[in-house]
Amino acid sequence: MTNMKSLLVLPVTVLLVGCSQAPAPAPVAETHGVGSIVRLDPAFDSLVPKDAQIEKVGGGFQFTEGPVWRPDGTLWFSDVVGNVVRSITPSGQVQVLIRNSGGQSSAPPGSFIGSNAMVADKDGFILLCQHTNRRIVRVAKDLTMTPYLEKYQGKRLNSPNDLVYKSDGALYFTDPPYGLLKQDDDPAKELKFNGVFRYAAGKLQVVVKDLTRPNGLAFSPDEKTFYVDNSDEKHKVFMRYDVAANGTVSNGRVLADVTDVKEDGNPDGMKVDVQGNIYGSGPGGVWVFSPDGKHLGTIKTPETPANCAWAEDGKTLYITARTGVYRIRLAVAGEKPLY
Repeated sequence: MTNMKSLLVLPVTVLLVGCSQAPAPAPVAETHGVGSIVRLDPAFDSLVPKDAQIEKVGGGFQFTEGPVWRPDGTLWFSDVVGNVVRSITPSGQVQVLIRNSGGQSSAPPGSFIGSNAMVADKDGFILLCQHTNRRIVRVAKDLTMTPYLEKYQGKRLNSPNDLVYKSDGALYFTDPPYGLLKQDDDPAKELKFNGVFRYAAGKLQVVVKDLTRPNGLAFSPDEKTFYVDNSDEKHKVFMRYDVAANGTVSNGRVLADVTDVKEDGNPDGMKVDVQGNIYGSGPGGVWVFSPDGKHLGTIKTPETPANCAWAEDGKTLYITARTGVYRIRLAVAGEKPLY
């Protein structure tokens, strides 16, 4: 999740990163349904069909985030500003599931007080990132919540943001300061860094601590590469790391740098398909990158996206974007979550 200093949509400047020195092809923008689709590389057509349409599934929310597809055929998602978890059906029926999902708060209106990302665990329960309570909780099937992870070396977490499981059952999550009213300058902040953590066998360890605003994260299908993006206004980058056998990560390098793109939005939640292509929320839309970092095209929702999730038949990408939930049906399946 990123801060939303401005909802003004400016003309797009497309930046290709991680590509060869050959001249970039002229972008092809198409309008299908709502929003538009920008095609930059022929390989994009095998992922996003020519007749693909962006559809609006629901709207009227405050700041949608953290989508996760559930076995009952609904999408759960957070409203970070509204402090609530809702479900939505493919036909657009909305239900409130959890109120005060980030914890009780007296923060000013518009604050990022609610819950954020979610992931299912091995028992089919949900792990939920809470901003106000600055922890990860486990949501049971009756929707009761119990604390799961709250502290690192005796100090409270900042505000867990996104999380993903690796196939060995280890949980990875990012911990930027967005849930703190003054962020890094908030007197309640106990950790001196904004880290990426790994939790396995009862042990919580830091695997990345040099990013200023670690946010979305994902693994490549072979789990040899770990992706983390940084949503700092001054350093908007998608990073990739090598994954060691013991689960630690190293050799961080930039997959794509979108700092100079002038459209609204920062790198945020991301997902990977079975071919290893990355779908990352970013300025103006969901940026689609090849595994080597080539920008193939952009799915431009009408509102700036924050996150996305594979849903329905596994080839449908749901996108949480500001006040709405959108979807697009693709030609390639998404990488399935562990649980």
